[in-house]
Amino acid sequence: MPRNTLLSIVVLILLSATSAWCGPLEECREFVAYGVPGQSGDLLCRKGFLLSHDAQKKTPVWVVERMTRERLQAKLKRSDNFRPDLELPKGERAELSDYRGSDYDRGHMAPAADMAWDEQAMSESFYLSNMVPQAGEGMNRGIWAELEGKVRKWVEKRGELFIYSGPIYPKGALRTIGRNHVAVPSALYKVILDPARREALALIMPNQPLETEDMPKYLVPVREVERQTGLDFFSALPREEQDRIETPAPPALWQ
Repeated sequence: MPRNTLLSIVVLILLSATSAWCGPLEECREFVAYGVPGQSGDLLCRKGFLLSHDAQKKTPVWVVERMTRERLQAKLKRSDNFRPDLELPKGERAELSDYRGSDYDRGHMAPAADMAWDEQAMSESFYLSNMVPQAGEGMNRGIWAELEGKVRKWVEKRGELFIYSGPIYPKGALRTIGRNHVAVPSALYKVILDPARREALALIMPNQPLETEDMPKYLVPVREVERQTGLDFFSALPREEQDRIETPAPPALWQ
């Protein structure tokens, strides 16, 4: 059975409230409480996040985390154990050599700092399946890192957040790096859901050096992320509620 067909079946199982959970995906049940954003790619369940991986682009389609105030309490040391994801076959995954000399960072989608509550979660965040080629100074090591830090502060204040991160690609020919042709995104998105307040925040940032103080300029409605990616966030919520929280543009960053 083709893997994409298998994924579609698995996604239907995940979204069905009456379906039984079985196998390794049961360990990722917490991450799909509000639905699966899309049905393309290969699902990979990790201790601290769930992702869908694009075998052609060798990058994730989306990565979802559930962060809680309790998980912020532990502070494990960053491992920096970057490595290919051996659950994916050669030719369908990024290798360390693809990034070497590329002028792009190995940009985490589920940040290592979010995984400091568990050694396995921290280690798995360094799989290349959780990364995209990301501009370094001013982006991965600038405004994007600042955004990740803000998200952790919001978790501390709000208690629980669901965080969706991933790449956006331009129409037409893609820029790639390495022998495995790892696709370079033109932009990155982050969608954040506060399940208690039923509030959402979304940003789209060009994959280039940016000024950190310009972060509010990149706020967009969740629907704009859906339009540019073809994904469907919060699909487990009633349509009216999705419309309410996904349609307006956030007036400002959360405090």
